[in-house]
Amino acid sequence: MKTLIHSTRMVLPSGEIYAGDLLAENGKISQIDRSIAAPEADIAIDGTNQVLLPGIIDTHVHFREPGNEHQEDLRSASHACARGGVTSFLEMPDTNPPTVTQEALDDKLARAAKQCVVNYGFFVGAIADNLENLQAIAPICGIAALDDLISDGEAIANLFASTTALVAVRAGDRARVEARRAEFSDRLNEVGIHSVIHDDVAASNGVRLAIEVATKYRHRLHLLHVSTAKEVELLRQHEPAWVTAEVTPHHLMLDASAYEKLGARAQSEPPLRSTADRQALWKGLHDGVLNVIASGHAPYTLAEKSKAYPHSPSGMPGVETSLPMMLTAMQQGLCRLEQVVSWMSANPAKVFGIVNKGRIEVGYDADLVLVDLENTYPVRREDLLTKCGWSPFEGWELTGWPTVTLVGGKVVFQAGEVNTDVYGCALEFEM
Repeated sequence: MKTLIHSTRMVLPSGEIYAGDLLAENGKISQIDRSIAAPEADIAIDGTNQVLLPGIIDTHVHFREPGNEHQEDLRSASHACARGGVTSFLEMPDTNPPTVTQEALDDKLARAAKQCVVNYGFFVGAIADNLENLQAIAPICGIAALDDLISDGEAIANLFASTTALVAVRAGDRARVEARRAEFSDRLNEVGIHSVIHDDVAASNGVRLAIEVATKYRHRLHLLHVSTAKEVELLRQHEPAWVTAEVTPHHLMLDASAYEKLGARAQSEPPLRSTADRQALWKGLHDGVLNVIASGHAPYTLAEKSKAYPHSPSGMPGVETSLPMMLTAMQQGLCRLEQVVSWMSANPAKVFGIVNKGRIEVGYDADLVLVDLENTYPVRREDLLTKCGWSPFEGWELTGWPTVTLVGGKVVFQAGEVNTDVYGCALEFEM
């Protein structure tokens, strides 16, 4: 099969914005040139006035299947990915049951093969009683330390000592959080107190512990959704070669003032922070202290989010809006186009050792997205494909919405429609 994208501008690995054509054959990029004559192409796509990017690799999502398919499932989530220009995702293990065995991983891979229109990979979860078996579970993008291990120095040390795969940690200090929850017990009816209870000290204490253990064992560590200036500063001070870190668009673009308008829809884990924290995250990205932008997509229904705090769950959808959010930030002067590509495509592939993804280069997989940077369109609830059916950014005017998304050279999204005849593939990893 041959797919020709002509008369476009594409972001090359050097950062150059190259005007020309791209030809994909049998799922891979076969030619890039100023003009390509391919009358025999099966698909021809006009890229005039659009920009071609490597497909986004979202390295932190919660797609809820199995166990909570009323919030999201692999089919609906992969459709949302396609609409958002996300051609590959890495999913967390906190499903029900959690992905902590080879059998559970195999089940997820089988489900994804039948449902996903984009490419997929999965973390395996580390819990106290599966550390001895983790090393044999495959294929995985990494090991995610589930909540019971996060604040336990001995358990985390055992995890690093007994495995070689990348370990992803949502760092925190559970004892401090519980103490602050008791301290502010008279204010638990205020959703904004969530950011006070889960404060920046709790976050930085967890990051410090994770870095210390990773440094001791010289073990690959990936810090999930960094959200505070204190965490960024710790990374800046230590910055060992085996530690990487991510940030989410909602932590870059929202702060704690969002509770006033959104209520519990602004409740996330980690919580929204101050304007100063948000600015520190941007600086961390520009300085290379933070490496990856991931959505942290964690959908709940509006009914669940409408519960009174502290019974409201923490999490918000984001896979569908993460790319236009960042391209809008680019238009606002907060970053450059080639940086968005690095943070959302090239760096994710590098950090997780994803084979043949994240670059517009001959020989690489033709996972691509055409975006419109000349027009803005609002985030509207009725347009969303995520099953939860809402976004914290509803009403925001965003640029950079995908017009065409390709997976393996096949059109999976175009003209507002998902092509359900296309299926993604299981990602391959080299670590």
